[in-house]
Amino acid sequence: MYKHILVPTDGSTLSLRAAKNAIRLAKEQGARVTAIYVAPEYHENVVGDYLPSNFVTFPEFQKQIKKTAEKYLAQVKKLAGVVGVACSGIYVTSDSPSKAIIDAAKQKKCDLIFMASHGRRGIAGLLIGSETHKVLTHCKLPVLVYR
Repeated sequence: MYKHILVPTDGSTLSLRAAKNAIRLAKEQGARVTAIYVAPEYHENVVGDYLPSNFVTFPEFQKQIKKTAEKYLAQVKKLAGVVGVACSGIYVTSDSPSKAIIDAAKQKKCDLIFMASHGRRGIAGLLIGSETHKVLTHCKLPVLVYR
């Protein structure tokens, strides 16, 4: 039924459990997996002549994002490799993770997005927002939510 599954990861325990279950589904379906890590965009926090103590240059930021992305994507690839599921990984930077996930699914021609939900409800859900909810609301592809 599914041939190509997109699996967003943020390195959390929950997203890794979701990835493990997505890979299990991929194995059953004979599908391949693409893992995606979405990092925030770079924003300079320099104001006038003030250089904050936590200032990071753009090249340093890129280096750190690449290192983090490779770590998280390698975790998913390792899970897939254990059961013999083809898995690739991509990372992008975006201030809108949900949009980046949807765009990547379209670009990679995925037919399912399999993602975790942290299950925030009530005031926390309203204030923090849910990237999973945004994907569900704006995506035309099937989305399977793991909780």
